[in-house]
Amino acid sequence: MATLEPLLRPALRPALRPVLRPALRLPRPTNTRHFLPNIFSSGASSPEIQTLRASRTLPYPSAPIYSIIADVPSYSSFLPYCTRSTITHWSSPDSVTGRRWPSIGILTSGFGNLTESFTSRVYCVPGRFVESVGGDTVTALPRDQIKHHLDGAASQAIKKEGSEGLLTHLRNTWTVEEVGEKETRIELKLEFAFANPIYAALSAGAAPKVAEAMVKAFEERVGGLLRENPEMVGAKLEDFDGSRLKR
Repeated sequence: MATLEPLLRPALRPALRPVLRPALRLPRPTNTRHFLPNIFSSGASSPEIQTLRASRTLPYPSAPIYSIIADVPSYSSFLPYCTRSTITHWSSPDSVTGRRWPSIGILTSGFGNLTESFTSRVYCVPGRFVESVGGDTVTALPRDQIKHHLDGAASQAIKKEGSEGLLTHLRNTWTVEEVGEKETRIELKLEFAFANPIYAALSAGAAPKVAEAMVKAFEERVGGLLRENPEMVGAKLEDFDGSRLKR
């Protein structure tokens, strides 16, 4: 007897096949770049560290120039964007000059409508570097050259208390290099990163001018002090007390 199975199979096969529908076409991503990043994005990357540099060659020996740069308490009297500069702790005497150097300070900066105070840790390598760092940023200077900052009471007071949150990274490094008997090259390297990308975007146009303005201010400060006090020109580093000769 003939079976019905061969007759039914052709009719059953189409019903068992899945129904194929046209694939849903999603819009292709564009390369549009927005002025402000999406600060609410959960996949936002870490704030980008911006680096600014400026330099000068000044017609003076390095000792007075270095001492003026290391005179952090005087910054607010001439430095753009700095409205307050107070040193709360000083280093132990260094092994080269026997001087104590600024070690911890409170610096208040004003930039447009933004004002922020920072607890900065200052490190001085006599005659060569002056570096200040804030927040979780660490010094880039070799520890064996800044022992006077790591010993004594100042080392116990050093804490990672940076800004109230405006910046996530801050490192300000001055390099002083004598290039001739009466010529010295100074360079400022300024690194910073805003916690809020809106601030980073708003500062993008003005930020590159900051380092140049700071170096220019120091150039004018050095020239003014040394013209008024010519005896400072030939003094040694250990003869200075901040921006003045010891009395």
